[in-house]
Amino acid sequence: MKPIEKITLVLFSTIMLLISVILCLTIFGWLDTELIGNVMNMALANTISSNTLLALSIIFILLAIRCIFFDSSAKQKEELKNGILLENANGKLLITRETIENLVNAVVRGFDSAEEVTTQVELDNENNLKVFVNMSVKENAVIKELSTNLQNKIKETIKKASDLEVKEVNIKVKNIEPVKEEITGV
Repeated sequence: MKPIEKITLVLFSTIMLLISVILCLTIFGWLDTELIGNVMNMALANTISSNTLLALSIIFILLAIRCIFFDSSAKQKEELKNGILLENANGKLLITRETIENLVNAVVRGFDSAEEVTTQVELDNENNLKVFVNMSVKENAVIKELSTNLQNKIKETIKKASDLEVKEVNIKVKNIEPVKEEITGV
């Protein structure tokens, strides 16, 4: 949130608090309604104070409309849904889901017994990564050994490339592809 937004929010909240307290005191009978009416009449009778109140009212109406309909952080939130924002003293780095998915696909393609891979990455609010890999394997693959090696290699590669911890690597073997034998001329 920008400093000017913080200041206006504090100012707006303070005025709303004062109005609420005055309204509560009036409802409980601890503040006389005639006194409030007299103060308002005096403020509206004076041209300078009535113009000031009008300007403040217009400003607060505009601020309320802006806060209700125009969220300044919506664009940044949308970007964060598509990736992970890392910050340090030098600036910010946004690592997108596509980047992580491409990294995982490259790792899987490095294994000989893996075929046809698709990857999906999920991020939660704490930037925990969950990786979902759908793939086909060759029929001579030892699936349990392959999946364990893939899980470890994916976690290691993502940690090395982005310094992010992977919470889960879920592998789904959707098909077993027959090994293609080369036909040699006789």
